[in-house]
Amino acid sequence: MAFGQYNSSPHRGLSIRGISKSYGSVEVLSDVTLSVQPGEVVALLGENGAGKSTLSSIIAGINQPSKGEMTWKGKPYSPRSPKEALNAGIGLIHQEIRLLPELSVAENMFIGRIPVLNGVIDREKMSLLASEQLERLGLNISPDTLVKELKVAAQQQVEIAKALTLNAQFLILDEPTAALGGEETERLFQQINSLKSEGVAFIYISHRLDEIAQIADRIFVLRDGKHVATHESSDVPVNTLVSDMVGRSVDRVFPDCSVAKSHTVLSVENLSSPSGDFSNISFSVQQGEILGVAGIVGAGRTELVRAISGADPISGGTIFLDGEPVDFQSPADAIQQGIVLVPEDRKHEGLLLNDTIADNLSVGNFDRIAPDNWVMPGVVNQFAREAIQQMGIKGTPQQKLSDLSGGNQQKVIIAKWISRHPKVIILDEPTRGIDVGARAAIYEVIADLARDGMAVIVVSSDLDEVIGLSNRVLVLAHGEQQGILEDGEISQVSIMELATR
Repeated sequence: MAFGQYNSSPHRGLSIRGISKSYGSVEVLSDVTLSVQPGEVVALLGENGAGKSTLSSIIAGINQPSKGEMTWKGKPYSPRSPKEALNAGIGLIHQEIRLLPELSVAENMFIGRIPVLNGVIDREKMSLLASEQLERLGLNISPDTLVKELKVAAQQQVEIAKALTLNAQFLILDEPTAALGGEETERLFQQINSLKSEGVAFIYISHRLDEIAQIADRIFVLRDGKHVATHESSDVPVNTLVSDMVGRSVDRVFPDCSVAKSHTVLSVENLSSPSGDFSNISFSVQQGEILGVAGIVGAGRTELVRAISGADPISGGTIFLDGEPVDFQSPADAIQQGIVLVPEDRKHEGLLLNDTIADNLSVGNFDRIAPDNWVMPGVVNQFAREAIQQMGIKGTPQQKLSDLSGGNQQKVIIAKWISRHPKVIILDEPTRGIDVGARAAIYEVIADLARDGMAVIVVSSDLDEVIGLSNRVLVLAHGEQQGILEDGEISQVSIMELATR
């Protein structure tokens, strides 16, 4: 049966026919038809803005289509809310974490359907059921732990465990591994395969094309809200998928990142964290060099760069900038002396989503655009226009950040900091949740920063990204330094050998 066509036998899964969605005169989804059978994984690919989230939200009852119809298990299906979809057995795991930080893991997993015994919350049952799903994912945390105490990767796994408790028969996974390392991703794939054998169907959305090859049975590609390609297996060359998504050939995703040896800008000696997240870390970064930091989740990568940038304290060791020891008491100290951080969780720690591009670019730069403590709108807008042009941001100074794609949001954060001409820029998961076309643009920006003489540190759970960008790679495991791989030694095998010690 051709993908998107209908079998003459009764359809047991989800059928979507001629689905369109418009907002006013703007059509964001146009005449999309596909089907997903029980026990299969259909990969949904496309650049940011291609219509993936719109289609997913329609299936999950968040939005309603302007045209078209759906059937589920052979019966008409038109959910008016996520609750209706869940009651029908269809759930969506969002890319953005939507947990309530002040509640426990168990409370988040069962919110809206908390088990009750004799009119009182049955906490024992809730904890037991939560523990079973956490164990399935290999997440060794207490269900009574408050979500705000968990790292981003653990929160993402709680989102997944929450969906598993729904006993859904159809799951839409939107970038489920964005914050996960290799070990956690493999465990998730094992769980997906187990659920497949039980007849659960999946739509799997990811910008990590290597994952698609591992987990998908079929591939469905959207571009500009339209269905542009189907593949009946996941054995498809990456270049073909990229061309499908962007409508052009992207022959070289990673730019040339070769570096001429120069003086050392940043070095750390025996750096340790009071919380024990990392200990005795030593390395250096030269002017114009890109240093990759790799390791599985829990290795201490994010904690290390947060400490270097003044966001977290250190208990021992020394940071040197241009050969001089520095002692940062806050990120503001580090920024003033030339070290800036693009954080992993850009939407909560790096951006003001409800404010404009101009406002976001101004924050952190008031000493430059308002040295007399008077903020002039004209100066702010001119500053923003120059940054937008320099970084190639698709937007205007007065446009809200929430209206931009993930790639353009990331460019805004980078533009904000490079406007200060820092000595060191640290990027933690720089392309998390960003599509292939936008990734290539971000990679070129990173290479340009190095060419302009900045010392660059890139933390990433994507090994291809680390390998493609880095001149050297620092590998961490369990908070300890396992080695530094020089150019010519860097490979997936060599990194994983160190990362899994």
